[in-house]
Amino acid sequence: MREQSRTCCFTGHRPEKLPWGTDEGDPRCRMLKKKLYDAVEAAYGEGMRHFICGMARGCDFYFAEAVLALRAERGDVSLEAAVPCPTQADSWPAEDRARWRRILDQCDLETMVQHSYTPGCMLRRNRYMVDHSALVIAVYDGTSGGTRRTLEYALRRKVPFLDIDPLGGC
Repeated sequence: MREQSRTCCFTGHRPEKLPWGTDEGDPRCRMLKKKLYDAVEAAYGEGMRHFICGMARGCDFYFAEAVLALRAERGDVSLEAAVPCPTQADSWPAEDRARWRRILDQCDLETMVQHSYTPGCMLRRNRYMVDHSALVIAVYDGTSGGTRRTLEYALRRKVPFLDIDPLGGC
């Protein structure tokens, strides 16, 4: 099911870094979701069939939902959840935990990167995704944080990426 040359992963911002926060009805959020779907569809057109999501709140959810929508249209798409640790969603609001569970239940594969939380488990999850992918799709606004570190790692590993500005063009 998972062949690296046909695998694409995602990295992106959580709601706290997005100007609309959790308001997914905001036109900018709807536009970003459309860009993400278009990027996933373009990756499919380039031969990507397996997609890996880190299952974080915000843009990871948008990405996973775009992949699931594409899978509904084309049967040969698979989605993998790269979960950093079993307690990833435990402290989230109930609505986000429920959404996380709904997405996880629809994944074709779940990879638990490590069996307990440590300060480095998110970094490990991100490196796992890059190391198993031929392409990274990113929603990145230029700020420091996990998304930036993931893209820097992809550059060092020579894994190409598509950078989607959450407010501007691709």
